[in-house]
Amino acid sequence: MSRPAAVDVPLHLTPLELGTGRADSATASNEKIQWRLSLSASRRYADAQLDDHRELARRALPWSPPVRLSLSARSSTPRPAGTFGFGFWNDPFSFGFGARGAARRLPQTPQTAWFFYASPPSDIRLHHEVSGEGWKTATLRSRPLHPALLLPGVAGAFLGMQLPPLRRGLMALMRRFYHAEETRLHFDPSQWHSYVIDWRLDRVVFLMDGEILAVSAEPPKAPLGLVIWMDNQFAVASPENGMRFGVVPISEPQWLEVANLHIARGETRPAKGA
Repeated sequence: MSRPAAVDVPLHLTPLELGTGRADSATASNEKIQWRLSLSASRRYADAQLDDHRELARRALPWSPPVRLSLSARSSTPRPAGTFGFGFWNDPFSFGFGARGAARRLPQTPQTAWFFYASPPSDIRLHHEVSGEGWKTATLRSRPLHPALLLPGVAGAFLGMQLPPLRRGLMALMRRFYHAEETRLHFDPSQWHSYVIDWRLDRVVFLMDGEILAVSAEPPKAPLGLVIWMDNQFAVASPENGMRFGVVPISEPQWLEVANLHIARGETRPAKGA
């Protein structure tokens, strides 16, 4: 019996604007762009974000495999300050907690499948063989932990990571609670490219301009929400540099433009080699 073809479904995206962040929809003067997420110069935290799940409980997040996200995107510069990306996640620490219209959720261990960029001084060493900054594909599948255990565990890990003799052992311990697969990307994100995240029951396939970049055999746990963002935060979690968080000052405006945004449920024809 043949499988039903994937079917495009409507997207209901809600902008989030913090600090100097702005999320602007397309205008008639530039029909290629559906959204521009922009940050103006700032020394404080700024975020421009689109998501489809801020008002939902985690059990009601809209996406489970098989589902396929496709879009075109470009950034204002090859190396903007902070982070940007697009894909699926479970908003693990409820960044929107307390924001207007946001659901109030307890923290949860992270689940992600996305294209992700982080500028220095970020050094998020989820996979010991992949750089903690730069442009990459990434999946993260974490073991579930009750918030009563998760919050003290995170606090203890943060304090322990301030002590250099403990860092390597703590990173090894933390990696027992998640499986991360990352692939470093070596192309210019400031040029228009088409991107696909094909999230299946047994794997996640990442494509750019029709070519497979990475295949993860450990997909995240569903359900997840869709997120597209640009902000100026940084995060460090590595044996060499410990654990810390902060803001990267922005000296001039920067943006992420998105076009041809589609999401489809159901099985798709596998790409060659996937």
